[in-house]
Amino acid sequence: MSQHIISPEISHAPDHSGSGTKRIWNVFWVLSFLTMVELGLGYFLYFKGAGMSHTAVLSTKIVIGVLTLLKAYYIVSVFMHLGDEVRNMIMTITVPLVLFVWFIIAFLYDGNSWKNLRNTNGYSKPNIQKVQTVPVKEGAKD
Repeated sequence: MSQHIISPEISHAPDHSGSGTKRIWNVFWVLSFLTMVELGLGYFLYFKGAGMSHTAVLSTKIVIGVLTLLKAYYIVSVFMHLGDEVRNMIMTITVPLVLFVWFIIAFLYDGNSWKNLRNTNGYSKPNIQKVQTVPVKEGAKD
């Protein structure tokens, strides 16, 4: 009995040869290396961050964020088998994800600017100066 299925919906069949254990170890070492670099940068920031310039601290945080995104991409690619899919399937998943991340960043930025605008009045209301009134005693003449 043959187990070949001919279907137009099957566009890619993953290779399930005996190299699964080797691939798992490669993934383990790559993720371990990236995690150690992230932790090393984090400890460096924790112990030496107070004496560093703002630019150096910010660039170190950006590097940690990029390494985290790289790890997330690698995990999704290997463990969720997205790397074995066709390009259209990958785009169907990643494009909405990127747009969603952009959506969150845009709304956080807009909310922060609205908060700052609200705290400074933003010249949206007329500037009304309060006039200090002095109470007049009854029966007093000019």
